[in-house]
Amino acid sequence: MKSIREIFNIGYGPSSSHTMGPSRAAKFFDEKYGESDHLRVTLYGSLALTGKGHGTDSAILKVVSHPERTEIVWRPDISLPKHPNGMLFEAMNGGETVESWTVYSIGGGALWDELGTFDGGEVYPKTTMEEIMQWCLDEGCTFVDYVEKYEGKEIFTYLEEVWQYMQEAVARGLSTEGVLPGELKLARKASSYNVKAMQFTGSSRSMGLLFATALAVSEENAGGGCVVTAPTCGASGVLPALMYFMKHDQQMPDYRIIRGLATAGLIGNIVKSNGSISGAEVGCQGELGTACAMAAGAATQVWGGTPRQIEYAAEIGFEHNLGLTCDPVLGYVQIPCIERNAFVAQKAREAALYALFSDGRHMVSFDEVVKTMMETGLDMQAKYRETSLGGLACVCMRKLNKNKK
Repeated sequence: MKSIREIFNIGYGPSSSHTMGPSRAAKFFDEKYGESDHLRVTLYGSLALTGKGHGTDSAILKVVSHPERTEIVWRPDISLPKHPNGMLFEAMNGGETVESWTVYSIGGGALWDELGTFDGGEVYPKTTMEEIMQWCLDEGCTFVDYVEKYEGKEIFTYLEEVWQYMQEAVARGLSTEGVLPGELKLARKASSYNVKAMQFTGSSRSMGLLFATALAVSEENAGGGCVVTAPTCGASGVLPALMYFMKHDQQMPDYRIIRGLATAGLIGNIVKSNGSISGAEVGCQGELGTACAMAAGAATQVWGGTPRQIEYAAEIGFEHNLGLTCDPVLGYVQIPCIERNAFVAQKAREAALYALFSDGRHMVSFDEVVKTMMETGLDMQAKYRETSLGGLACVCMRKLNKNKK
């Protein structure tokens, strides 16, 4: 299992798999062949179907040396065999292809090809929650101790940077108003939700603040702002919202938040290693389901939960998002994505509290939910996996078309 650094990528939205990944691949290919007469980038499957809404073409053209000599080809009718987010890069001279490269954007900004170009190497010897939790119980340690054992103390320096970027995204989102880019003309809500939440007391205030912070990050992402994948851009609002809430509403110190992020990264890593965090491959359950598990586990860690309670919280957060489809309207990471982040952040908090009331023992394990999520995702029709061909995307499209008339 690789470093948790690959779960927390810092970059610009709106999509880790549709903007971060393709731009990273384009930059890599351009550094080698950017001086060719012509570059051709063919986008397949989900990348082609929702790429324009996600800004995939813009992300690619921003990083190549000669955008005027770069051609983007859309092939929504073809899905490459290894993953729905496939890309073919071609360097051409005199009208002939002199070099080609097939690569896949597999979620969270990560890339994969058959050559192992982006294989960062294995860091963790254990790859399942059960194995890691058993190590913790045998050694009397925590999940954070396990992360430190194999990543070293320097991982906490990186997580401090991650936490800083998360907080900055929340702050920008809470202070920014206006309309998000794109055809949907969707107004930002985080600022007004925050103002309204401050007028309440008790549980209504807490819920309102959590909604506001999740909306803040998700709206920043949708507007192309700088966010941290957790584990993806589309699900980037959940974890920072709950951690920000715990810092400001629960007065939790930063060092405890950092430890929570270490646990969250480990949970996300387990899903990525044994399942998928790609909406195009398994639906939104792989993105927001994982985000919910990460945030629930992190909150339980911050609140002093045991390894068993942390595993239970993560399992609850994941289990109750099984089957969640990925059906963005017009391919934008806006409807239903932004609103989902707010509700899933609240669900993660509830999962943590529920687990803390227990002794951590339960019937269905986290690893079994990861396996079930993958099976569910593979059974899910392609139109519900980030293609905008089914679900809410179609319902809203009919409504938008009717309003235009």
